[in-house]
Amino acid sequence: MWCNGVVRTPRTLTVAGALAAAAATAVGLGYAGRTVLHRQAATARRLIGKPLGEDAPAADRVWRRKHGGPREPLELLLLGDSIAAGLGAHRRKDTLGGRLAKGLGAELGRAVRLRTAAVVGAESSTLPDQLASLPAAYVADLAVVVVGGNDVTHRVPIAEAAADLGGVVAAMRARGTVVVVGTCPDLGALRPVPQPLRTLGSRASRQLARAQEAAVVAAGGQAVSLARVVGPLFHAEPETMFAVDRFHPSALGYRRTAAALLPTLLRALEHQARDTAPPVLPPTTRTSRAPRIGS
Repeated sequence: MWCNGVVRTPRTLTVAGALAAAAATAVGLGYAGRTVLHRQAATARRLIGKPLGEDAPAADRVWRRKHGGPREPLELLLLGDSIAAGLGAHRRKDTLGGRLAKGLGAELGRAVRLRTAAVVGAESSTLPDQLASLPAAYVADLAVVVVGGNDVTHRVPIAEAAADLGGVVAAMRARGTVVVVGTCPDLGALRPVPQPLRTLGSRASRQLARAQEAAVVAAGGQAVSLARVVGPLFHAEPETMFAVDRFHPSALGYRRTAAALLPTLLRALEHQARDTAPPVLPPTTRTSRAPRIGS
């Protein structure tokens, strides 16, 4: 979901309820204020329901096989929460991973092997578990991480969530993987969540996104602000950008999110290739002709 699902608690205690609790704590509301927020959360829960379940389409495969040629496919890894997993899409090609794999393959003229370790409901603290679920010898060429919404709704301290993310980015960079993180989306785009709860959620998600960016860059990765590059589209076109639950991106939402991420992915891969290319030695020049033997 754009504000992601929660696997450790039933939906009746998920996004809206957690935001209400977080908001009440953050602003020190009295009994009356907390009551208003929790009533708003209850209303939002009734409106949202759980029409998508917990399973995203399985999109792992080699994309753009026609570009295979002599080179091995580019290894693309998706880590994070339900956005990274693609919940809300009905076809594998419409998931975030599918969209990115197709786009990279077309731009690079190369086959792309997608592997998705993202888990619906994941927090930043669970990213190491996602890495641990991969084969020991697996090393991705490029990893895309989208996480943060559940950290906000679960009231994880911002510094803690950002540090968890930064540690995983550093670990992947140490293995030579290019890492691009889509920072926490703007929870203020969630129309089923009423005001003032929606505004408080927006504020918290933007604060986390800024902390994430700093941690990612410090760890050697690159960050893309999803709130900035696609957030306005979700605000302006909620009927088409969101799936039926009005929380997760629709096929169009994923297409536009992938399009916003793709330029950074391509630049990051280009920089990596340039930094790891063997040095080009200047051509040797002969200042004198070697003596001829036997003349």
